[in-house]
Amino acid sequence: MSTTFPTDVVTAPESAPPRPYQHYVYAYPHKTAYRPLPAPGPRLAQLWRGEPKDALSLYLHIPFCEVRCGFCNLFTRIGAPDELSRRYLDALERQAVAVREALDGDGPVRFATAAFGGGTPTFLTAGELTRLFDIAELRMGADLRAVPLSVEASPSTATADRLAVLAERGTTRLSLGVQSFVPEEARAAVRPQRRADVEAALGRIREAAIPVLNIDLIYGIEGQTEESWLRSLDAALAWRPEELYLYPLYVRDLTALRARVDVAERAWDAQRLRLYRVGRDHLLAHGYVQRSMRMFRRADAPAEGPEDHACQTDGMIGLGCGARSYTSSLHYSFDYAVDARQVRSIIDAYTATEDFGRAVHGRYVGGATGGDEARRRHLLQSLLQARGMERESYRARFGTDPEDDFPDELARFAARGWLDGSAPAGVLRLSARGLAHSDALGPELFSPAVRAAMAAYEAR
Repeated sequence: MSTTFPTDVVTAPESAPPRPYQHYVYAYPHKTAYRPLPAPGPRLAQLWRGEPKDALSLYLHIPFCEVRCGFCNLFTRIGAPDELSRRYLDALERQAVAVREALDGDGPVRFATAAFGGGTPTFLTAGELTRLFDIAELRMGADLRAVPLSVEASPSTATADRLAVLAERGTTRLSLGVQSFVPEEARAAVRPQRRADVEAALGRIREAAIPVLNIDLIYGIEGQTEESWLRSLDAALAWRPEELYLYPLYVRDLTALRARVDVAERAWDAQRLRLYRVGRDHLLAHGYVQRSMRMFRRADAPAEGPEDHACQTDGMIGLGCGARSYTSSLHYSFDYAVDARQVRSIIDAYTATEDFGRAVHGRYVGGATGGDEARRRHLLQSLLQARGMERESYRARFGTDPEDDFPDELARFAARGWLDGSAPAGVLRLSARGLAHSDALGPELFSPAVRAAMAAYEAR
């Protein structure tokens, strides 16, 4: 059943609405709010003691790419010289052993979902990918053939031998970063690729018979028009992908585009909103269901995964120097950077690490059933999904209603027409306009402490 929304009309005017594109919020708190933890850092066994571990997420991070796109501010480096990929996998295996030891001892450990991201996991050779799967299965104990497993790839690395490993080892979803099928737009985004190579990669992926294909596309590229955006969308639709993600272009500090792009911010906002609506309406008309501002899923696509996993409450195990881990009290990772020299330094330090038994970098967020940050995270991660939030789930966890905890924020959202007034009484969800403004709404739920930490962060 498709999701329907009221129109994008504002029901109450506001003198100075926020700019619609502020932060892509896929996790909270934002990683720029993390800081080095007091040395020597808490033991992982202590952090995970007493935590629910029967529906964990597992994420393995590979921080290598063949090229760095002009818009990319992810933790990744170009290439892996001098057997760096082997040394990285050696460290990843040491980390997996340490983490699994920390998880064992006070109840069953089960992984409900898994993902390999980056960077580009398929930068690894077929043999190295086999080892990556072995680490997840043999060291972490994840039954990858029994859970949803998503892997990210680029057209140039989606080779037949790599895809064969992914398919044989149980990958259920492959996400291909295409960004644009229009050559001029790909060049404008500093993403060197040929349309023919993209199409060939898509053909190999379909031949590999991985159940779910996702294609990532970007709108807001310099020179992009409604007509060229529709051409990209139709080129993607020709492959009948089970999922499509539509991302607004951001230009962040220390990225290649930052030095090249000079745009009038308000005009760019208007262009991106216009292209978003064109893309949304086009996909809805072609049988896709909107799941969030970015995610669209074909109505007849395979089921997404188990119903016993919830991103708002369940823990995350991240392996690799760009991965995050979540407990109810602490979110932790390793240091973060965008600058190439800084990234190389962090990766080198990671590969030289022998003792992975402690958390060294992160942010305390409070307990699972109390505390302001837990409430913010639950509301934020629920509200940014098109289906919204069951009020009873919030009340059962915290003993309060969201309007009790966030009266000012929810009143503002309603005044701007961001909340769906036609939603059932037990559901809090966004309107079509609210979904379109997810990247403004999400940041308004950040706590003052997290905002201050993010503002104090120095990009490097």
